Amino acid sequence: MIRTLLTLALYGLVQDTLAKDVYLDWNITWVTAAPDGYARPVIGINGQWPCPQIDVSVGDNLVVDVYNALGNQSTGIHWHGLHQNYNGYMDGAPGVTQCELRPHQRMRYVVPMNQTGTYWYHSHETGQYPDGLRGPIVVHDTVPLPFEYDEEITLTLTDWYHVQMPQLVSEFEAPSEYASVGGQEPLPDAVLFNDAFGTKIKVKPSTTYLIHVVCMGNWAGHALIIDDHDMTIVGADGIGIEPHFLTPQYIRMTVGQRLDILLTTKDDTSRNYPIWDGLDIDEMFKQENRSIPDGYNPNGTAWLTYDDSLPFPPMPDIHIGNASLDFLDDVTLQPRDRLPLIEPVDLQIILDTDATTLDGKPAYTINNMTYKTPNEPTLYTAIAADPETAMDPSIYGEVNPFVVNYGDVVEIVLNNHHTNLHPWHLHGHDFQIVQRTYPYGGFFNGYGNVSSHPMRRDTIMVEPKGHFVIRFRAMNPDNLQRSSTDQYIRIWMLHCHVEWHVEVRLMAIIIEAPDRLQNLTVPTDHQEICGGAPSHWAPLPPLY
Repeated sequence: MIRTLLTLALYGLVQDTLAKDVYLDWNITWVTAAPDGYARPVIGINGQWPCPQIDVSVGDNLVVDVYNALGNQSTGIHWHGLHQNYNGYMDGAPGVTQCELRPHQRMRYVVPMNQTGTYWYHSHETGQYPDGLRGPIVVHDTVPLPFEYDEEITLTLTDWYHVQMPQLVSEFEAPSEYASVGGQEPLPDAVLFNDAFGTKIKVKPSTTYLIHVVCMGNWAGHALIIDDHDMTIVGADGIGIEPHFLTPQYIRMTVGQRLDILLTTKDDTSRNYPIWDGLDIDEMFKQENRSIPDGYNPNGTAWLTYDDSLPFPPMPDIHIGNASLDFLDDVTLQPRDRLPLIEPVDLQIILDTDATTLDGKPAYTINNMTYKTPNEPTLYTAIAADPETAMDPSIYGEVNPFVVNYGDVVEIVLNNHHTNLHPWHLHGHDFQIVQRTYPYGGFFNGYGNVSSHPMRRDTIMVEPKGHFVIRFRAMNPDNLQRSSTDQYIRIWMLHCHVEWHVEVRLMAIIIEAPDRLQNLTVPTDHQEICGGAPSHWAPLPPLY
């Protein structure tokens, strides 16, 4: 016990000593790029695209000054997977935790790095991140990890479009014969690795790499195969897991998910090896009774490169719908910290989701209600209300609000009545996956074989005509001690991460303990981008 306490004390001392502020100054601009040979406008940072990777250490504060120089679009930056402990107004979701950052406006994000692992940042405004405003975040630990590796690599997987998103969204939302099933999602024109085409990843022989894989796509799921190389998963969505050796070596990821993988290269350099990424087009099309156009290629190839002078072999044509591809069920992974199933459940929320039409256009419903963008961010509505009124869901408008008490164990049951797959992401938390069905597995009618130490993620795929059950504690953070007078900030989006579906309102808002928000200090620049502080706010000093 004494040794454990001493270890914890030394760990805290190391964290405090090494922690630092990491400052970034971002000018969000239009840039012309041609990742697959087709030139088009993309959204870059400081005149560059792809957008930069952020590397920080646990304990750091990431401070990012953002200026919107796009001229014709608003924006807002979400820090995907980072919990924003006591910091929820920095979550970057316009209409939820902030106003839109309009052209020629500036604001600052301060993001505490109190998690380790692989994350990413992206725009959370008007279908914007598929036009390029996205990048990986790697939060490095300051103590040795329970596995060994020599070097690190980041690998991002993305579907790519030649037409800009505003036009594609408009076409997707246009009334058509397909509107009853939620519109026809436009087909991607290419598959990119690290936002490039024909990517070559240089490796050394007999070297163990920790590969940070980030699925930054927009629609279909992705299947990753690295030819003739063993892979072991050691992390998922920032959660350390018991090493899981993959047999066969196929990985399936949905939009928004991340994996940390160990790969040891071969001891010779006699050839290069293809890396295959196949879009989940077969499954997506099958659910909507759509056929794949003749000649359409849903696959992309990169190469693990041992010797640039040697040939780069092609990948065989593989389709995810092929029954011979036996993919890992990520629900079966085991978290390294062995956190027990949290119980008992204080509040169960049942969400029945389905496709519909609204004014002749495709839309989605949650419990027969379609999300409607509020007049002011939901967080600001909660701040303005007195504690009793703040607990009333009706004051938040038609945003599918679900109000929960501080400290509640919340269970969300999501029944997918739609005939397609949907990746669901919860801001501000990772959650325990209590159960999930296979395709057409039916809707919730009780518990099956529940793990005593469930896997945790922040993004999970629900299968067609199936369901999932997840749990989390409405307590962000749930592992720190703070006084009862501290400010609690908990307004979190729960949404499908397919950008087409976000545009047609497949989302809800989890409002945690809004009765504790009334003394919240919102930074002045966050107020100013709203056009000045609302009349019910007193002047407030910035937090930094």
